[in-house]
This record gives sequence, structure tokens and C-alpha cells, in this order.
Amino acid sequence: VMSHPDWLPDVSNPLTPYLTVGNAEAALGFYENAFGFKRGDMAMRDDKGNVVHGELYYHGRSIAMIAPEGAWGGTDRTPAHAGIRLPLNFYVYCPDVDKVAANAEAAGAVVERPPEDMFWGDRTTMIRDPDGYLWMFATKKGEFDPSKAPKPPTA
Repeated sequence: VMSHPDWLPDVSNPLTPYLTVGNAEAALGFYENAFGFKRGDMAMRDDKGNVVHGELYYHGRSIAMIAPEGAWGGTDRTPAHAGIRLPLNFYVYCPDVDKVAANAEAAGAVVERPPEDMFWGDRTTMIRDPDGYLWMFATKKGEFDPSKAPKPPTA
């Protein structure tokens, strides 16, 4: 196990996505209810009391930061509001992928691909959140089985 560097806060990862959301308070609630993430203690608010910066944790580690559209003078829009599909997703290991998919659907997310066992040993599901971000949750169920890997197309 590698030691934790002193330049990195104990609960942080070297890579932490910072997501633009439509409404930060709503997004924080969604991520708690749908995915089991926890709000961080540090939420910055504007003079009207609206959250302009929030943090999310999962199993005691930082997983994402969020800010609403327009915060800090930014012009970024959520994928849903911009009408685009980002060519990326966030791959998150969890204890029970089936439970996450059910909770996410109940909280208003779209389960684009229901939980299924994959050839690399994970059981995964693909979920689109209300702001249009894609999340792939996975639970390790076994080891990679090369015999089950898809064959590349031949020319």
C-alpha cells in the first residue's frame, strides 16, 4: 500500500471531478438519496443562501465537488441544459450495484443499462443523473475471464 502524500488532504483523491449542476441543493440531495454519497461539511453559500460550492464523499473519501450554473461568474451549463451527451462517465465501485440502481431510479435518475455481470468480473449499471451526467456503478463479483471477452471485429 502506498503512503498518503502530505500534499493531498487525507480524504481526497488526486483526481476529483468538479461538476456544474442546475441547482446545487437539489443535486446534493439527489446524490445522497440516489447514490448514497454524503455531503461535505464545507458548503459555500451566496448572499441569498444558495449553495455555490458543495462537496460529496463516498465511504469517507472525496468523490466530487459541485457548483450551480453561473456560480463564480462561470458560463458552463449542465449536459442536460446544454442538450449534449458527454463522451465520458464516472466509474464508481460500490457494495451493492443493484441497490444503487434501484435507489437512483426512485430518486429520478434514468437507468440506461440495468445491472448485469460483465466479463471483466464486475457487475455494473449505467445511470444518467438529472443534470445529464453518466455514472457507471460497479460491484466486484469475480475475476477477469478472457474467454468471455468480446472478439474485436475483423476487417
